[in-house]
Amino acid sequence: MRDVSAKNWSLRTAAARATVRCSPESIRMILEDRAPKGDPRPIARVAAVLAAKNTPLIIPYCHSVALDWVGVEFELGVETILTTVRVKAIYKTGVEMEALTGAAAAALNFYDLLKPVDENLSIESIELLEKTGGKSNHSGILDREWAAAVLVCSDRASQGIYEDRSGKLLVEGLEGLGGSIAGYEVIPDEPAEIETQLRAWVSEGINLIFVSGGSGIRDRDRTPETVERMLDRRLLGVEEHFRAYSQSRVPTAMLSRAVAGVAGSSVIVTLPGSPGAARDALDALFPYLLHALDELAADKT
Repeated sequence: MRDVSAKNWSLRTAAARATVRCSPESIRMILEDRAPKGDPRPIARVAAVLAAKNTPLIIPYCHSVALDWVGVEFELGVETILTTVRVKAIYKTGVEMEALTGAAAAALNFYDLLKPVDENLSIESIELLEKTGGKSNHSGILDREWAAAVLVCSDRASQGIYEDRSGKLLVEGLEGLGGSIAGYEVIPDEPAEIETQLRAWVSEGINLIFVSGGSGIRDRDRTPETVERMLDRRLLGVEEHFRAYSQSRVPTAMLSRAVAGVAGSSVIVTLPGSPGAARDALDALFPYLLHALDELAADKT
């Protein structure tokens, strides 16, 4: 079973269609309510809904998703019965299997209910029509070119007492997302040095700048105040989402004072100085944060 614990919740939708081929007489029986077991459509509708809701019981690797809506539509042709199943859920993984399973169950029930009077029944196809939600909706954002820089603020790491891990993890993750790394520095928790380095990167027009460390509540944790002075606009939604995402995994993330915002044409995000926070940021903010680069680029056109 795939681990989806790092994924973001989002609205997921899917639509699937099943095609049953039958004789014209079977279609007339349905329309005239002469089928031997009654109109099969209400039974197929209930079966589709139940199947969609219980997909993990028959597709073992599917996650248990609390569905918010299942819609079932039928279209009777001359020799075909089309069943379209649409599913919605707000969750961390897609619902295409729920839609496909619902459509398959409807088709099987039509087959079962009509087989006494139609020897030529066949289930011709079960196909996915569409799906939306999650990172796939934003995949095009990753196609653009963008530059990133990582600044690690740590007295001990800058003195070589221990090796930086969070900054290197960010560098590796940003490269994996398609960014080019324009800078990586490890400096002490000194506001003047932090501001000097950040202003240099902003003047270079680096698109995304991550600052790791100095966002806690100790006396030396002054990164948020330093960065706030530089920002033209705060990105409060980024801050709220990152904190909520992290806090759902580590309760002490509530103590983080991480800030995010725009300085010039650069987006700056400050993070707690831990590998876990770096991983959370990569999982929680991407690829969605890259939309900010398109917004800033639009200002220049």
